[in-house]
Order: sequence, then C-alpha cells, then structure tokens
Amino acid sequence: MLLDHPLIAERYFFPRPESPPDPLLVDAGDARLACRRVASGADRLMLVCFHGNGEIVADYVHDFEPAALDLGLDVFLAEYRGFGGSSGEPLLGKMLDDVDAVVRATGVPVERLLVFGRSVGSIFAIELAHRHPGIAGLILESGIASPLERLRLRVTAAELGATEAAFEAEVAHRLNHRRKLGAYTQPLLVLHAVRDHLVDVSHAERAHAWAGSQEKKLVLFPRGDHNSIQYENHAAYWAAVASFVARIQRATSRGEEPR
Repeated sequence: MLLDHPLIAERYFFPRPESPPDPLLVDAGDARLACRRVASGADRLMLVCFHGNGEIVADYVHDFEPAALDLGLDVFLAEYRGFGGSSGEPLLGKMLDDVDAVVRATGVPVERLLVFGRSVGSIFAIELAHRHPGIAGLILESGIASPLERLRLRVTAAELGATEAAFEAEVAHRLNHRRKLGAYTQPLLVLHAVRDHLVDVSHAERAHAWAGSQEKKLVLFPRGDHNSIQYENHAAYWAAVASFVARIQRATSRGEEPR
C-alpha cells in the first residue's frame, strides 16, 4: 500500500484538469477515467497511449492522434485517475491496476493492441505488457527503467512511514521493470533524446538491454530533450514509429506473430 501513499500522489504526479472531446468514461472501480477512443470499425491495430506527467489526454488530440491515425491505426488515449476529466486521486498502486480497465475499454483483443508509453506513461505501458504479454508491440518514449530512482527524487521512505528496506521491497514487488521487460518477448521500440535533462538516456539503454524481445530497436535522437523530443525530431521520430508499426501490420496481416 506504500505506492498509494498520498505524499507520492502529491509530489510525484502533476495532474491538470480538462476533458478531451467526446471522452469515453472508463469504469475503474472507485474512479472514472476520461479516456478517448477513435476506432474505424475495421480489424486494425489499436494504439493505446499512456501520456507523460503534467500532460493530459486533451494534449494528444490535435497532433499525436492524427499522426497515429495516418499510420492506419485506431487510437485509445488512456487517462489517469485524477488527471484531465477523470475522477479520483493519482494513487500509483491503483493506477497500475487501472491498466486492466483500459484494456477492457479498448474493445479489441489484446493481440491487436500496440502500447505506447511516454515518460511516466512508460510505467503503465510496461505494466500492461506485463499483464497482457500477447500485445502486438510496445513503444517506450523517454521512458523510465527504474521507478525507484525517480521516486527517491521526490520522497523518502521515512516520509512514508516505512523503512528503506520496506520501501525498496514494495517498489521491487510492483515496479520491477527489469523483470517485467525480461519476460516481454513481443516487438519493442525504445525512443529517447540523448540530452534528456529529466530522465537520463541510460534509462532507455537499460530498458532496451533488459527486454526479452526477439525484435527490439533503440533509437536515440541527438536533438531535443525530454519535453521537445517529438518537436525537434518530428520527421525522424515518426519515421521510426511508422517503420515499427508497418512491420507489425505486415506480420499481423499474414497471420504471423510480429516477433
């Protein structure tokens, strides 16, 4: 229960209000998540996007969403509890559990889900891949290899009323990305800016190295930083995503596993 401590919610997460257009309210038990779903009705891959900290689904509607649609994908923009138009508080442990509600709300089989996580969203993208290993693919952008390192920047075990050993054990139990990625065998694309000033590029290198994927690629961009990676590398960024998506789409159309 340490991950649901209100001090983590207060110091680690930076929610903003504002619902996206035509929100899909997803039942997450004690919270309603104001997500957005754009589906064609065809048997297309669906990109499930977990956004970064300080961002909300509404930020992704006018740029990220159309770019993904142009790649022939359906889109599901997942919102977190306490963010955007969602109810509830951003409690980390409960947010991890919310990925199952998101999967149900997509309305498609897990093998047609292509999961994307940016920054803190990588935590939930990796959790989804861990719980549903048959997804079509996983994209981590500016992602976090060690949540423990990031949490320690904001809180101490003592502030949570716990020993250091208890805090480490709880994080290792719920947020062991090395273990989760090591068990992940589907395609993986890792994108990161070399000069990321918030999440060091070593996080991308570790995540890529840990993954058990037979097909995995690490793309490091020389321009931009944590919050400008897409803007500064727009053409190269989306070319990398498009190539990854096309490979999975071809394999899926042939009835193969996209490994």
